[in-house]
Amino acid sequence: MMKTHIFKNNEAVATAFAEFLQKEIAQAEKINIALSGGSTPKVLFDILAKKYAAKIDWKKVHFYWGDERCVAPTDEESNYKMTDEKLLQHINIPPQNIHRVLGENDPTEEANRYGKLIEWNLFLKDGLPIFDLIILGMGSDGHTASIFPHEIELLNAAETCAVAVHPESGQRRITLTGNVINAAKQIHFLVTGISKTSVIKEIFSEKGNYKTYPASAIKNAEWWMDEGAGAGTL
Repeated sequence: MMKTHIFKNNEAVATAFAEFLQKEIAQAEKINIALSGGSTPKVLFDILAKKYAAKIDWKKVHFYWGDERCVAPTDEESNYKMTDEKLLQHINIPPQNIHRVLGENDPTEEANRYGKLIEWNLFLKDGLPIFDLIILGMGSDGHTASIFPHEIELLNAAETCAVAVHPESGQRRITLTGNVINAAKQIHFLVTGISKTSVIKEIFSEKGNYKTYPASAIKNAEWWMDEGAGAGTL
């Protein structure tokens, strides 16, 4: 049975998760977190910056990214840029604790470099780097990180990071692969909006096309949802 937390709206989801995250960081000596892009993390980062900047010991925190678009860090589509503007500029985190994907570099070379960086910095178990906490989103097509249904084989890729291709735009992205995501100590989906309801329903009931949705292959995750997305669990 998947653990779920359902709140009224996007802001309520982010508020509850921010409180949870504060407690997790307080209990840790050091914590390696992989971040997600998207609308709910944007609200989460705003809340963390406004309410928790002085309440969290950010020196404990090391930020990585679960996926990133292959664009410059100044590009409006950059997950790093969004995180930097919403959160990083407003908290006292050492620069060396921020491990961004170099989206401006050659994608194949960067996937290899970033994967090796993660493997070097994190504890390895059975050859897999172990994140303390991974934040994930889910698209209305069931993708998570940048593992899309048409490249579902990335769930079982041997590499820590891989190059993914967006099915519509053809944009290349760097993504953590499925085995690394599933190896994390904690995995948390932040999913909001009625556009996700039907996919959530198939995943939670294990019916329909659920096996074609990469998000359904992520095990032992907690799901934080608004009432729109959460209706799919009922």
